[in-house]
Amino acid sequence: MDMNLSAGDDAFRADMRAFLAEAVTNDLKDAARKRISLWQDIDSAMEWQRILHAKGWAAPDWPEEYGGTGWTLSQRHIFAQECTRAEAPALIPMSLRMCGPMLIGYGTDAQKAHYLPRILSGEDIWCQGYSEPSAGSDLASLATSAVSDGDDYIVNGAKIWTSYAQYANMMFALVRTSTEGKKQEGISFLLIDMKAPGVTVQPIINIASSHELNHVFFEDVRVPKANRVGDENDGWSVAKYLLEFERFAIGSVELRRNLGRIEALAKLTPVGGAPLTTESGFRLRLARLKIETTAIEISEQRVLANLSAGKRPGPVSSMLKAASSNVLQQVDTLGVEVAGYYAAPFQPEALEPGVNTPPVGPEQAISFVPMYLSNRARTIAGGSAEIQRSIVAKVMLGL
Repeated sequence: MDMNLSAGDDAFRADMRAFLAEAVTNDLKDAARKRISLWQDIDSAMEWQRILHAKGWAAPDWPEEYGGTGWTLSQRHIFAQECTRAEAPALIPMSLRMCGPMLIGYGTDAQKAHYLPRILSGEDIWCQGYSEPSAGSDLASLATSAVSDGDDYIVNGAKIWTSYAQYANMMFALVRTSTEGKKQEGISFLLIDMKAPGVTVQPIINIASSHELNHVFFEDVRVPKANRVGDENDGWSVAKYLLEFERFAIGSVELRRNLGRIEALAKLTPVGGAPLTTESGFRLRLARLKIETTAIEISEQRVLANLSAGKRPGPVSSMLKAASSNVLQQVDTLGVEVAGYYAAPFQPEALEPGVNTPPVGPEQAISFVPMYLSNRARTIAGGSAEIQRSIVAKVMLGL
């Protein structure tokens, strides 16, 4: 893997900076700075996706034949870096980073032709229907049923912790189509219209007072069999493939952004008449987190190199998820400590994108506590840290 930049890469970076300087408006920057949950707010995320889609850049990691950019590994890395530098909002991953690659890998030609362009344009917004009230880390215990009825399935059951289901018009979901044999052998993978009769979405407000999660109920929901991905009762294979993409995310970008915000706030925080950035204990913690972030970033580049060669992310995605989630929580903790007294005020109005309510204290401090609270779920969501470490131990280390 060669990450040395060529003269062409330097020119590419200059082009990206010029584009982003014009495309990332002040409103989009404001929304990015005020992000307080696992996901970016839906309005700014979809606005940014539409801007990128118009350039053909919404899904740099997709194969070029399906709407990808054809960029090299270093160019994709540069683009991610420059988006962070320009304070661009994050994109919602369920559609672009999870459903799209899954359809490219397992979807029929008809499914690809219909859904992939709609994912890129943002016409379809997807949510993930995996976890259930009695099936979280033990996902194979899921009970939501899909009973065959002619050309359709009749779906009954419930999903929980469903991120952004209140905005989604489509869900990719695991359902039980058989109770014979091993639990994993009776699961199928369906694409469900969230506007279909019988679908009900109930909000779950998290500890940071953010509506990100939902409880979704299915009562005699009719789903065409044409919306099944993969063979009946072989949905577990599709799900595992998708989870590799879900668990692999460019976490180093978010870590570097948050570390930069902490450092900026520390320069404004006096300790004994000098900025906190001169204090040896703070500098040591910051340096350790930067080193951890660099290690994660290098490992991410190895995965991207494999993707560029047409390979799957593989079990390394589990290692990266466990590592980046842990480091992110350490970064959040440092941010709250640096904010000090200014971490205490509850000021949701100041965190609304586009609202000019002045914050209590420095602007850099207002998002640290909500992010700290929301990110407590990072070591659980998408498979708990214990599950990720077990995958690494079994698959990578052979234990």
